Amino acid sequence: MSGTTTLPTHRDEAWRYSDIAAVKAAWPLPDAEAILVPANGHFARTIVQDSGAIHQLDIAIGKGATATVHVLNIGGNYGRVELNVTLHEGADFKLGAVQIGGDTQNLEIVTTVTHAEPGATSSQMVRSVLAGTATGTYLGKVAVARDAQATDSEQSVKAMLLDRSATANAKPELEIYADDVKCAHGCAIGELDPMGLFYLQARGLTPADAKKLMLQAFVAGVFEGAADAEMLTSRALEKLEELV
Repeated sequence: MSGTTTLPTHRDEAWRYSDIAAVKAAWPLPDAEAILVPANGHFARTIVQDSGAIHQLDIAIGKGATATVHVLNIGGNYGRVELNVTLHEGADFKLGAVQIGGDTQNLEIVTTVTHAEPGATSSQMVRSVLAGTATGTYLGKVAVARDAQATDSEQSVKAMLLDRSATANAKPELEIYADDVKCAHGCAIGELDPMGLFYLQARGLTPADAKKLMLQAFVAGVFEGAADAEMLTSRALEKLEELV
């Protein structure tokens, strides 16, 4: 993901849904931040994209090490968080991400998680809430090398559209060359349940409060375990308030 010298176009898979004009204005992008987690080490990072920025991280996770990244992608007309993760033997990677956009925002989370050696685990949970004519994109590739036996990887991707004019793009992808693996992904894009809204309003909640409660439940759990969980949840709820 780092080291790109040519301005991408929509023909490039990782930039298919991007705001290329915004990318061009930020070009050339700096090299991705390189992070090396040593064997048996622990790494945690919180990323709040609230100003219209492009974040790129290359994370190499050593033998038996763990890395956890929590992302809140909410700001600017165009915001992108891009992670390139390589797991060595027995390593573990977890991603919990929420992106919330309205108006004409274009928000993206793009991940490539490579299981390079045996016995590593990874999980990715991504939730998007979109209103207006906003676009939210998740492109997530999990690659399992030929010798990376006993890999265990999962992706859970869900998007909620508050307006029919909003767009959610989701592409969880598996590329597996090993035989003994456990890999799964799930993806769902939908709208707030009208029966659920009716149920809450019948018990005295206003339509706006009913929507906020359902959306809060939708993103609940994504930031569980984060050192900044309270701040992330508060910021997410503030953004949701703007949409309903």
